[in-house]
Amino acid sequence: EGRLYPPELAGSLYPDGIPIYPEGELKSLAGSLGADEVVFAYSDVSHEHVMHAASRALAAGADFTLLGPRRTALKARLPVIAVCAVRTGCGKSQTTRAVARILNGAGRRVAVVRHPMPYGELARQRVQRFATLDDLVAADCTIEEREEYEPHLAQGSIVFAGIDYEAILEAAEAEADIVIWDGGNNDLPFYVPDVHITVTDPLRPGHETRYHPGESNLRVADVVVINKIDSAQPGAVGAMRATVAEVNSAATIVEARSPITVENEPELNGLKVLVVEDGPTLTHGEMPFGAGVVAARRAGAVLVDPRPWAGGSIAEVYVRHPHIGPLLPAMGYSSAQRAELAATINDSDADAVLIATPIDLRKVIELNKPAFRATYELDDASRPTLAEVLQHRLGL
Repeated sequence: EGRLYPPELAGSLYPDGIPIYPEGELKSLAGSLGADEVVFAYSDVSHEHVMHAASRALAAGADFTLLGPRRTALKARLPVIAVCAVRTGCGKSQTTRAVARILNGAGRRVAVVRHPMPYGELARQRVQRFATLDDLVAADCTIEEREEYEPHLAQGSIVFAGIDYEAILEAAEAEADIVIWDGGNNDLPFYVPDVHITVTDPLRPGHETRYHPGESNLRVADVVVINKIDSAQPGAVGAMRATVAEVNSAATIVEARSPITVENEPELNGLKVLVVEDGPTLTHGEMPFGAGVVAARRAGAVLVDPRPWAGGSIAEVYVRHPHIGPLLPAMGYSSAQRAELAATINDSDADAVLIATPIDLRKVIELNKPAFRATYELDDASRPTLAEVLQHRLGL
């Protein structure tokens, strides 16, 4: 809030741009502006949350609208594979990387188009192309942006992102044979997919049908990936299969593991370790822990609670998300916040840091402690495999 959606992107109907207000002012704004319609257009919230917003809109006398794919998804010239999810933190990123590896192995040129992450100057972010780490630095990407882009670059994929998704699609199509839509949160894709993959998480059973628009992704999916079966509770995978059969019996199910690899893992045994996890997975994804905590416990480390050393915006994260346990979410949306993240780590009494974020934080913040890295990739655990499904559907 407090920003302006710029006139050069807003179009001729909005010569002064579009002001952005806090959602808490919805009812008063709808009344004072005489709004006829309120459109709900963000993701990864419960169905109850959506209907509370609807109730506020109706109380102001306005209609309440949810926009569907027929009005929001563009048709591409090239085949599109969409990787979406039922919640943040299910494993979209490693699934997208797995799809890219399969396509590259089949000799296809791949362009990864990432869901928008509009943290900077929107007009400058209209169309973004990332092929090297220097491109990320030049664009002054946040930690969250780097977490989504950098692993693709390490695989040799070109990443497109930004604001104007028609222009982005044209740029991607000029360099690829197949476009992969790398979704954000649990959003629906912006491009009409030829293969729609939806990733589910048996560590959060029931969430697949309680959150918007994740349930829509589950219902429309051609392929449902049940991820993290190696860490799910007994019976959770079977329950997820039953849910998929109930709401989308035509979908092909692929079970997968997300095995964790830790560099120099034996050295962690007995150390006091501060674990840094993926921020969005912990915050609005509502996970109390992630892969780093699992890896630290497996290695015999003693977890350090970073909260006593958290200050500024990092301390505020724990207040807003009290479910987060003794670990540190990687928040870095500005240089000031990155400094606060580094200070929380460096001021702690930990012997070492375990970095379980999709990027190596040592590249973006200065640490005064030994750091270890935990990584994870998708590993098929059933037939048909993801490669077999794509070969069948796309004729690879």
